[in-house]
Amino acid sequence: MTTTFNGFPAEGLNFFAGLEANNNRDWFNEHKDDYIQHVQEPMAAFVSTLGPLLQEISPGIVYDPRTNGSGSMMRIYRDTRFSNDKTPYKTMVAAGFWEGPRKKMQNSIFGLQWGADGGGMMAGIHGFDKEMLASYRQAVDDEQRGGELEAILAQIQRLGGYTVGGEHYKTTPRGYDNQHPRGQLLRHAGLWVYPPDLSPTDIQSSDLIDRCVAEWKIMVPVHRWLVGLG
Repeated sequence: MTTTFNGFPAEGLNFFAGLEANNNRDWFNEHKDDYIQHVQEPMAAFVSTLGPLLQEISPGIVYDPRTNGSGSMMRIYRDTRFSNDKTPYKTMVAAGFWEGPRKKMQNSIFGLQWGADGGGMMAGIHGFDKEMLASYRQAVDDEQRGGELEAILAQIQRLGGYTVGGEHYKTTPRGYDNQHPRGQLLRHAGLWVYPPDLSPTDIQSSDLIDRCVAEWKIMVPVHRWLVGLG
């Protein structure tokens, strides 16, 4: 098993290129050893290497190198129960480093995903549950907390190349002024920030760990603001 991380191997990117063209159980089972050796094992090494470095940025970060879906690495199997797309496998692999008292995906996460064409990083929460959405809106509405978030996002965006995701609703939610000074933020169903995409060369580089640390240091104020929602 891979114990040190030196970049994700080209064979891993090739595996996902093949999976994109053959997204079926027979092909996957035939190439499962490639998945384990060139995707799972390097991802476990990535998580084990990066986790302690992220705890230096935010001490409450949790990481777990298990590859069965219970740890930082997400399962490759798609949940097709409520989707018209019945292809059984994701064509990218993802890992998350989370902080907070909730279930893993309900907390703010430092995330990385990659596949045949490269990948990307993010910090934040892709979708608020009902309780978190209410807490988020209350915080955005609050002059101090909402103003703090505005300032954080403005500072990150001034650096150039960073995008804020999560705006979902077309109108300001009921109970809030349509002319609210932070009305755009109130229309969010999640909140995350992400830098420019990673190329296949970036994914394979031994410098990927350092790049992740550098990017997440920039994005950590968003993460901390979300963790503060409880």
